[in-house]
Order: sequence, then C-alpha cells, then structure tokens
Amino acid sequence: MKVAGSALTLSVFQCLIQYVATDSVNFEFDLTWDDYEVAGTTRKMILNNGNFPGPTLMLKQYDDVEIVVNNNMPFPTSIHWHGIQQQGSPWADGVPGLTQQAIQPGTSFTYRWKADDYGAYMYHSHYNAQMDDGLYGGISIAPDNSTERPFSKITTDATETQALRRAERDTHPIIMSDWRAFTSEDIIKIEEDSGVASYCATSVLVNGKGSVYCPSQDHINSITNSELKATLGGQNMSDMGCFPPTPSRLGFFPYNTTTIPKGYYQGCTPSDGETEILHVNPAWKYVSYGLTNVAGSSSFVFSIDEHPMWVYAVDGRYIEPLLVEAMTVPIGTRYAVMVKLNQPAGNYTVRVANSYANQIINGTAVLAYDPPAQRTKASVPYIDEVGGSTGPATTFLNEDQIVPFPAIQPSMNVDATHVFSLHLYNSSYMWSLSNTTYPMTVQDLEVPVLFDRSSIPPENTIQTLNGTWVDLIINVTSGQPQHPLHKHSNKFFVIGQGSWPWNYSSVAEAARLVPTSFNFLTPQYRDTFPTPPARVGPSWLALRYFVQNPGPFFFHCHVMMHEYGGLAVALLDGVDAWPTVPEEYQI
Repeated sequence: MKVAGSALTLSVFQCLIQYVATDSVNFEFDLTWDDYEVAGTTRKMILNNGNFPGPTLMLKQYDDVEIVVNNNMPFPTSIHWHGIQQQGSPWADGVPGLTQQAIQPGTSFTYRWKADDYGAYMYHSHYNAQMDDGLYGGISIAPDNSTERPFSKITTDATETQALRRAERDTHPIIMSDWRAFTSEDIIKIEEDSGVASYCATSVLVNGKGSVYCPSQDHINSITNSELKATLGGQNMSDMGCFPPTPSRLGFFPYNTTTIPKGYYQGCTPSDGETEILHVNPAWKYVSYGLTNVAGSSSFVFSIDEHPMWVYAVDGRYIEPLLVEAMTVPIGTRYAVMVKLNQPAGNYTVRVANSYANQIINGTAVLAYDPPAQRTKASVPYIDEVGGSTGPATTFLNEDQIVPFPAIQPSMNVDATHVFSLHLYNSSYMWSLSNTTYPMTVQDLEVPVLFDRSSIPPENTIQTLNGTWVDLIINVTSGQPQHPLHKHSNKFFVIGQGSWPWNYSSVAEAARLVPTSFNFLTPQYRDTFPTPPARVGPSWLALRYFVQNPGPFFFHCHVMMHEYGGLAVALLDGVDAWPTVPEEYQI
C-alpha cells in the first residue's frame, strides 16, 4: 500500500484497537418456534426467550460480550450481529457457510465478540429468510467517557448539555419492521410456485406492535401519487396497497397468479393489535431514540408529530447534528435522534410510512408525556400516509448534508477496484451481484469458508489483501428499486454515486470527468447504504473500505428476499493474513 494510505490508516483507524479496562457481559438466547399473536393475528414465528422482538442488548463500549444461543426450533439457524465489526473474531459474525456451521436443532452456539464501537446496532437471523419470522432485536452500546460527543453543536448551555448526555445514556430503541401473514418458508414456496416475487407486507410494526389496516379502494387511489399511477398503466394498487404483479414489475419473466393465496399481495383482512406507547417525562428535557429498520421490504419515513429531531449518529457513528422533522430510514440502517420534550403534555402520533413504490403501507405509535394531561386535540403531522410532506415547511433529512463527527477521510490511493452488475437473474425473485447468483446452498457447507476458502465457488467471491484500500462499484441496471447494501465487519466510505451507467476504468478517472459526483473530504462512513434510484434508468454507487480484519465477510442487499434470492457476494478479506481459528471454534 502507498505511504499516504498507510499514514492515514494509522491516524484514522487507530481507535479500533485500544487497550482499556473492559467488562464481561453474558446473555443467553432460548429460541423457540411457537404460535404467537402479532398485529392481531396468530401464526408460527420465532420467539427469543419467549419474546418478540428479542431483548435489547445494553452494552458499554469495549465490553467483552458472550451470548449463548440455544436452538430449540425444528430447523437450523444462526445470528448475525449487524454492524459489529468483529475485529479479530470473524468466527462470531454469524453467517452459516462463511464463518460458522448453522446451529442445528437441539444444539447451542456461543458467540464472543468485543463491543469496539459505540452506537445503535441490531442482531438478526442469517439463515434462510428467518428474519421475516421475527428473529431480531436491538443492540445499544454506550460510548466510553473518552469519546468526544457532538452535543456542543446542538447547545452550549451546560444544563442542556447534561440533559443530552443523560438522554444518550438512556437511549431507547425504536425497532421498525414489517410483518406478513406467511412464514418465510411459505413465502419462498409461493415465489417458486407462482414466479411472483415477495414485496408486500400486511402491517408495519413499531417495537413489534401494530395492526392490519384495510383502507377503502377509493382512499388507496386518492393517495396514489401521479408517478405511481403512470407506472400502474391503468391498474390500481391492491386492497393491501400493494403494486399488482405486472410483466414490467417482475422483469418480464413468466408468472402465474392463480397459485397465489390471499394475503400475499391482495386480500386484506383487518385486525387490531397493540399500539406501542413511548412514555416520556418532560423533566428529562430530551429523549434519545435509536431508530432501526429491520423490515423485509419497506424503507420507512419516520416522524413524530410536532417534535423536530436532532439526528446525531448514523450506523453507530456520530455525525454533525442535523435538525429535521422527518427522515427516511432504509432497511438495515440505524439513526440516533434527540427529541426535545418542550411541547404541551399529551399524546403525539409517531408515524412510520413505507417510501418504496412496492406498497402503500404505514403504521403508528404514540409519544405520551407522563403524567398525562387534558390535551385532547389530535397532534399535527409533518408527514402523510405515504411519507410525503403535509406542507411546504416540513424539513426532511438530506443525506448529502451528513458529515461524520469528527470528519474522517479515506485514502486517495486505492489498491484494487471491483465492479459489480446488480440485476435480476432468470426470474423475478432471483438476483445477481457478481457474474452469477449467490447460492443459498453455501449456508449448509459442512466446512465453512473460514476453515477452507476453496469450499465456495470462486465466482461468488472477491479476494483482497490485508492492509489495502478497496473500491466496490455497484452498477444497477434500469427498472430497479433502491437496494440497501450491507457490508459485514468494518464500515465503508460512501465516496460517489450517479444516475447513469458506470463507464470508467477507476474512481480516479471518474472523479476527473464528473468531480461533482464524488466526496472525498467528508464522505459518509456507513455499514449499510442504499443504491441510487434506478426506476427510470441505470445508476451506480462507489464505496471504499480499508481491509483490516481478515476473514470471509458477506456483502449483500438487506431486502430479505433479495438476499435470499442471491443478491450477495463473499468478500474474502486479507487472504494473505488469514486468521487462525481458536480451538473452541474449530469444526
């Protein structure tokens, strides 16, 4: 690697290896497959210690973490710790076939890793499409006292600053997800039998709570925007608010809707479930929420009526705070927000609306001041049912304005560039990120890739050298939704994007020709980021990361059925410094 890159590595990434006093924290997950009611209806699903979602892991930065997972279900599983870098512990990343064998029924597996980074994270199953069956939960890691906070950018008042730090210390998770009437295995079979991809849900959940709403067809039509109506070509969104199967929607591959059961994309059945109540006390002055999107197919616009939010961290890392009234939270991402509790005591609606064109669907929760007051009028919304502004004054989070705090920069010297073509693969529900689709048979390898790199087809991998900088270029073909791409292990810099095909030999060449499409001074530092829109034409996304943790790490779309459909590649990072697996994790 070039000298400049080495110097940058020492200054920027030094914080990843620190020798400080640590605490050991232990958890135990008992996973069961049970009947359980969600959104007013009951079906089989995964419970974690009898609960859904699973328990939030409350940690401190640099904690040594141990989680024993007992699989009491009738099928294999695994758990991925989303956003946790697993520095020096790739065997704990939780991807079967890559870093471990799947946890078989009646057996246990112990994950051990270090909480190197502060912030909001999450965990979820990484076997088949089990995330859609409810195996997920939040992770909150309190920053070490030595970590600089960005709160002076919000206020210089000592009392206010103290309130901000207390609010951060007591951060509350808000896990946003969507729910389906069918198990993940049911959905896989429906896709295969019908040729129709799964892209619809029955309800939107906040911390596992919600209901199934069935608006009238007239109401659905009235809130369908003009762009969507043009795409529908004279048809209507279904009674579930779902885009109907059409040749263009399904990539012009064969399909047969006669085999599709009610509730897959049409046939709405209303049901009443619980509503999440977020209790707050105005004496706190501020409350902090870790917004996490763990949905299967919904990108959420989030807003709290009459309560602006300071966005102060993204994907577990501080940013220069931004004051907004609404924000989009793509699948797999986490945003930390501060909410000032300065409104009249009462109840305020929390709104969560899908922003994708696949479905008009939304859910709500309630921000409730304690003790309750006599305020009875409805709160005034910033957003409508489809996540749009209710007025010209609504301030939405602009991703282009996000600047890491403190700002960090990637090396300008790059050792390798890998260009991917993202497109459908021979059906409406199969995908490719490399030259072929990523086979789910990899997850059942008897000898995972960590133990034998030759066990995976080479066309499903890229190899990198330790201590080098790597560019990943994603070329997205026309007619596609935004794909939230997640990299396991260390984060990446989002250095550029465009709304045309990638036709360059390198980022350096592209930056010379279209310099306004790149940001090398204050790029976002993320572990999950969506590709640019490609509904009406191709687009591209340029990511840059430093190889510092040898091992096999997944890079994939976080739309659940896209990942299961093969939209993934295995990054074999640091093949020249491949890790030695401890005896306790040997096969």
